[in-house]
Parts: sequence; structure tokens; C-alpha cells
Amino acid sequence: MAEEKYNVQDIDLSIRFKYGIHTIFIFVDPTKPFSSIAEELLGILKERYPAGLSATLEGREMTELPNDASQIKFAVPKDPRDLSQDWKALDIGEQDTPADKNIKNNDVVAFAFAPQDADESYQPNFEVYQPPFDDYDEQ
Repeated sequence: MAEEKYNVQDIDLSIRFKYGIHTIFIFVDPTKPFSSIAEELLGILKERYPAGLSATLEGREMTELPNDASQIKFAVPKDPRDLSQDWKALDIGEQDTPADKNIKNNDVVAFAFAPQDADESYQPNFEVYQPPFDDYDEQ
């Protein structure tokens, strides 16, 4: 995996995977199945965040990482210009790729974890923290 990790091709997409306050940038081959992308993402998460992920800045509650990459679910923003809006879960088949789902370079993809015993009807909640933009006072 180490060789593949640094082998960025000209056709690779830079995708921002988001969960809570976390953003993981990964270069992805657009023809690579989501199952492989989920495995790579889970490997990165286990290496970087072994205690789990936080959905909020306070970080009081940590979300435990799944044991299996098949528990990772993906979604795209309903409005790509406003990530505070809702997310549309991607219906991903075994061999579906980012190209199949019309994901482009620099797109944002949210991820969530399904319970190990979840069935196909399970609908995850995609939590993505959007920092507030405070207005500056003119003085």
C-alpha cells in the first residue's frame, strides 16, 4: 500500500472526505471502486485517529472507527455551494466508482459509519461541521 499511496497519476481526483470537524484529502483514481477507496480511507483514519473521530469542536463524544470498510457510507452535498445544507447518500454498488457517481476534482464527499449489523435500508446521518463566518465589525 505504501507504493500506491504516493503514486499520484495525472487523472487522479483530489477529493475532500468530511466527517464532523475532520477533512481528509485523498487523491483517488476516478475508475477505482468505492470499496477500495473506503479501505484506503479507513486505513488513514486508523493510523491518524485511532481513538475515533469527533463531530464537534468540543470533542466530548468520539465516534468509534468501524472494523470493516464496508461500514463506511458516502454522501454528496445537495447544494455543493452550501455545505450546511443536507447531504444526499450515494447508492453505491460493489463496483461503482467516483466517475460513475459524477464526482469531480476537488469535490466534497461526506462519510458516515453504519453499525456492523445494519441492513441495506439503514440511513446514516452525515455530520459535517461548517465553521460559522462571523461578520467583521467595521471600526
